[in-house]
Amino acid sequence: MDIHDGHRKRMKSRVASGGLDGLEDYQVLEVLLFYALPRTDTNPIAHALIDRFRSLSGVMDARESELRKVPGVGENAALLLKMIPQLGRRYLVSRTGTEEILSTPEAAGKYILPRFMGEQEEVVYLVCLDAKCRVLSCGEVARGTVNSANVSIRKIVETALSSNASAVILAHNHTSGIAVPSAEDETTTRRIRQALEAVEVQLIDHIVVADDDFVSMSSNGFFAKGKVGNV
Repeated sequence: MDIHDGHRKRMKSRVASGGLDGLEDYQVLEVLLFYALPRTDTNPIAHALIDRFRSLSGVMDARESELRKVPGVGENAALLLKMIPQLGRRYLVSRTGTEEILSTPEAAGKYILPRFMGEQEEVVYLVCLDAKCRVLSCGEVARGTVNSANVSIRKIVETALSSNASAVILAHNHTSGIAVPSAEDETTTRRIRQALEAVEVQLIDHIVVADDDFVSMSSNGFFAKGKVGNV
């Protein structure tokens, strides 16, 4: 019998009876790592992860290459830790359906926000809507580096047409943590809107996401008459 089996059994019993809420952050990591490191004492590794990345969220947001710099964290452990926020994102997204009606900026922001959970790159989503603002489709149309995404206007137009959309909402994240549209965001929005208008599809909003916050360019008056006509 492994010397750590008794401790692991006690920790698993705690989780089974009370969930994760009663555990410290390092203990949550310790339990998670049981499943990647079956014959290793994961307690010091969990402490080392918290010490290096400051918090549980810091660990989950860290790049795989950085995680593997912590002694004891190999390929399996790093992969498991990176899968946790991705699983959370998939779970939240799966709770939103294609029957959603996004008739307000608040509804649109609430719908799109989970899709950016745990993302470390800039990602662009396009939400296609029918004439009643019911979601027809929602998908990624661009992915970039940590600082930028190269948006294909042609792909956006083709996606809108293939979904038979009457209107669309554009959304992307700022990895800087500040949900404020940049001058480049405004220029790109104008170009996309003009391209969509040429095929009789309306761009009704562009939502900028950062962490758990979002800003609607429509709510900020960007789509008001006279503000979007010049590139």
